[in-house]
Amino acid sequence: MPAHSLDPLVRLMETLRTRAQQRPAGSYTTKLLDGGPEKIGGKIREEADEMIEAAGESGDAGREHFVYEAGDLIYHAMVLMAWRDVDIAEVAAELARREGTSGLVEKASRQPKSDQA
Repeated sequence: MPAHSLDPLVRLMETLRTRAQQRPAGSYTTKLLDGGPEKIGGKIREEADEMIEAAGESGDAGREHFVYEAGDLIYHAMVLMAWRDVDIAEVAAELARREGTSGLVEKASRQPKSDQA
């Protein structure tokens, strides 16, 4: 599979951060941002369910549907990141920090949620 640039994600993040700051009227993103974590989170849950459902579909059409739903899920997650003023580069840095570390080891090193302030 050929490598593709992640530039579209960087450009989308820039657009979302601008929308979060300016809140232009008539924008779907603005509507989500104005709803806060509850509204955005609801869309993330909805899109995650749709992506999981699409994962079970077979053939090229099923694969295309899965890619479409993955795009929706990533978009909505990035809207929540913009709402929280977190840049995609920060998430990339966190993933880079974890690179080469077993997911089980990384998870075990976290404080229990009840201990976090």
